[in-house]
Amino acid sequence: MEKITGIATAHGVGGVAIVRVSGDNVLQIAKEMFSYRGEYEPNVLYAGEIDCGTFRDFGMCVYFRAPKSFTGEDTVEFHCHGGTEIARGVLRATIEHGARLAERGEFTRRAFLNGKLSLSAAEGIGEMISAQSEAQVRAGYCLLGEQLTREGKRLQDILKECLASVDADVDYPEEDLTEVSRVDILKRLAEVERGLEELLSRYSKGKKIKSGVNVALCGAPNAGKSSLLNALLGYDRAIVSDIAGTTRDCIEGTIDLNGVLFHLTDTAGLREGADDIEREGIRRAEAAIGGADIIVYIKETGKNPPEFPASVPVITVRSKRDLAYEGDGDVCLSSVTGEGLDELRALLYERGFGVEQDGLYLMEERHFRAVEQTLAIVRAARLSVEKGEFAELYAEHLKRAWTELGTLSGETATEDIVTEIFSKFCVGK
Repeated sequence: MEKITGIATAHGVGGVAIVRVSGDNVLQIAKEMFSYRGEYEPNVLYAGEIDCGTFRDFGMCVYFRAPKSFTGEDTVEFHCHGGTEIARGVLRATIEHGARLAERGEFTRRAFLNGKLSLSAAEGIGEMISAQSEAQVRAGYCLLGEQLTREGKRLQDILKECLASVDADVDYPEEDLTEVSRVDILKRLAEVERGLEELLSRYSKGKKIKSGVNVALCGAPNAGKSSLLNALLGYDRAIVSDIAGTTRDCIEGTIDLNGVLFHLTDTAGLREGADDIEREGIRRAEAAIGGADIIVYIKETGKNPPEFPASVPVITVRSKRDLAYEGDGDVCLSSVTGEGLDELRALLYERGFGVEQDGLYLMEERHFRAVEQTLAIVRAARLSVEKGEFAELYAEHLKRAWTELGTLSGETATEDIVTEIFSKFCVGK
């Protein structure tokens, strides 16, 4: 395998930078560039000078022998000081010694091709690297830990058992196994359906973990929406005024609740008789409400709430508690004193996200589509069995379901899918 090289750490100034080289005979590059002259033991860090041609740096070198490396190939890493030019100089020297610059995600792609990790585990690495919340880190680590791959393979094994029963029916028709095997196949397909439905049920939260929970703060003009946004954010993001209609556009901010991001949108006050500019703000407010995962409605005395989408949970807030405003609602708070804010945060997490479950979430659209498509095929297979159709017919459904499910691990993924996934990675990964 040809030698590839790349900077494995983030670009910029830092304490340490790592330049990774992977492929055949990479140890020779270490011997040519590094000052250590003894035999290199695998997995041992050696201190010494790195010769970059035009300058030297004091650092460390480590050799990983195949297959016990990240890529599954012989790998060398140079640990140098973290200046931008130092890392570039080490990288340039590795290229001059016979390596080529790695493509995006090529190290991880080689790890996948060499059986070191599944395709979904590789996506887990990507999720962790790009994570903007702790919840995304945790969910990405579950993917890296092969939880999705194991569940996919478990369901594939059940489908394989069904196919074995079909083959027995076809190969030994004189044994009259068909009726017995159909009952068994229906039982096994029901188990597969339950497993697939459970995976699909975890997609809604998976999307929220990856993209965040969209929260629309809405209510009449001067109800206290902008004050509430500022109080939740902990700084003045929106202009607060006694003049009704001050907020004429959507103002956004993000908070972290228990490791999950909540994207808050302060919307224009909902009322009749607004001018042209304010009407546009109201139109944008209605669009934000339509795309919200949860709505926080700031209620005023004597006013009925507007009609909200039936599928979106609503938290009704009575604000201005410091002014002795009381009344019905899920929570009564003051944006000035902070009373009730913790209660609102707890309600936002509970109704906007819910309890974070241990284990697996579907965060990738491709995972969702693969599971959804597999479920449709399995249901078609079950219907074919129930109708008493020829075994050869529902065997085709079973094979298609097995193949579709194999795209999760990458076992049956197309080259286009693999290329698309790794193109999203950085060069050093």
